[in-house]
Amino acid sequence: MPPLEALIRAELRHQRPRLVIATVAAIGVTCGSALLLGLSGWFITASALAGLAGPAVAHAFNYMLPSAFIRLLAIVRTGSRYVERVAGHEAALQGLGRLRPRLYARLAEGGHATRALAVGEASSRLIEDVDAIQTRFIRVAAPWALGAGLAVSAGMAALAHWTSAVALLVGAGALVLGSRWIAERWVRPAAALRQEALGQLKARLTDLEAAVPEVRAWSLEGWATEEVARVADQADAAGRVLAERSGHLMSWAGAVTGLSLAAATGLPLWLAPATPPAPLIALAALATAAGMEAALGLVTALRDAGAARAAAARLEPLMGADPDRAVQRPEGDSLQFSPAGPTFVGGSRVRIAGPSGAGKTTLIEQMMGLRPVEPGQMSAGGLDPALPDVDVRRLFAYAAQDVSLLNGTVAQNLRLADPKAPEALLWEALEDAALAERIAGASKGLDTPIGPGGAFLSGGERRRLSLARAYLRGSPWLVLDEPTEGLDARTEQQVLHRLKARLDRTAQGLVMISHRPAGVALCEAVIEVDGVTEAGASALAVGEQGQPVGPQDAEVGH
Repeated sequence: MPPLEALIRAELRHQRPRLVIATVAAIGVTCGSALLLGLSGWFITASALAGLAGPAVAHAFNYMLPSAFIRLLAIVRTGSRYVERVAGHEAALQGLGRLRPRLYARLAEGGHATRALAVGEASSRLIEDVDAIQTRFIRVAAPWALGAGLAVSAGMAALAHWTSAVALLVGAGALVLGSRWIAERWVRPAAALRQEALGQLKARLTDLEAAVPEVRAWSLEGWATEEVARVADQADAAGRVLAERSGHLMSWAGAVTGLSLAAATGLPLWLAPATPPAPLIALAALATAAGMEAALGLVTALRDAGAARAAAARLEPLMGADPDRAVQRPEGDSLQFSPAGPTFVGGSRVRIAGPSGAGKTTLIEQMMGLRPVEPGQMSAGGLDPALPDVDVRRLFAYAAQDVSLLNGTVAQNLRLADPKAPEALLWEALEDAALAERIAGASKGLDTPIGPGGAFLSGGERRRLSLARAYLRGSPWLVLDEPTEGLDARTEQQVLHRLKARLDRTAQGLVMISHRPAGVALCEAVIEVDGVTEAGASALAVGEQGQPVGPQDAEVGH
């Protein structure tokens, strides 16, 4: 069974008590509505005829008992509707509350299915698609409510003549079967296209929002507006198609309902040996309307179920394996970048070298399990990062070349590495990244907001904040990709001097990509890379670093 379907079914079982309550309440709604509508039609018609028959008949007519039943049924219907909504939506929200974290964890893992998703598409998966799944919980009661409502309505219609009950049941069957065919053939594909168009709109908006400085610098506001309008028009067109097809579905439902009402009212007058009393004809007509209303509830459920299935099809590739599966943890901290290459023990300092585009970043991200690689090509902590159910990321604290920061405070961004880190450790990491003086000089200190993507910081400050965050993690290996890129010479010397002092103090290992001469001197070994694919490094050579850092180099940062 697919993981998403298994999760939904498990949650349905877990929410069974609430769903049973919702089902009983839904039955109360449909039965109460049918009885209320039918009894009201009979009562109004009978009262009118009694009034027309004269004062004697009007005084003899029992108004109290039917009106009391009508009030009771109105209370039952209203109360049942409330209980159904509360119980059904509580079950749905709890189910979605378990589903969204699972999907977000999968997106954070960066598996094959998630890497191709743009930010807007990922947002659509977590919001609109997951919201569509709640139909599986809310509509559980629909078949039972339909059956109960039809049974009660048919029973009341039969009081006029058996043909009224037959007309109701035939009409309800035609409504459900025809609506299901229309929903599957027309509505469901349109819903899928609209969802895809909304995802593309979100993705395009996200891309253009990230490029606002460039758009302004090149005076491309008009082009950007046209791009948004173009994608928005596509989303609007998909929405119109869905609305039109949903309208056709409801038009079909209305036509079948009208024919059923006409048949339920006309057949007794045509086929009955004696014309049924007018109050019973009114009862049959309104009971048929109530029964068809119950069937319309199932039609809506079928329409929503199509959207839920389309959403599930999009979500399924993101689910991955069971989150409670056994995961292998590294028992050591050694690294091996190629099958025949040397093993680097913890505390080693290794530089990844090679021309631009050779695959240096790809190599280190393969080692950390962030990119795919064929099994048997490398080893981290005695484990193959290419294998499933292997967690090697705890070995690494990574400061990527492309800095990613949250729209929050300095402290919030640092605590991504250690949510419980005290302020003293935050300041220590900032000091080692040569950023403490800048943050201490801000009016709010660690609570200084940095803006979207670190917009309130300079490029060098963003890079050093990312470096401080990696320091705070405290993993056996510190992985730095161009850590001093964009820094002036003086700041670069400070950062590297403090980095060396930190490595000496913590005995962390270092894997660094750097083209700058000052960074080269930190490392004791070099890995020359010339081409990396999913099959591993096509050309990789390991050698001694020319001049490892010694005591005489420690003063370079002053």
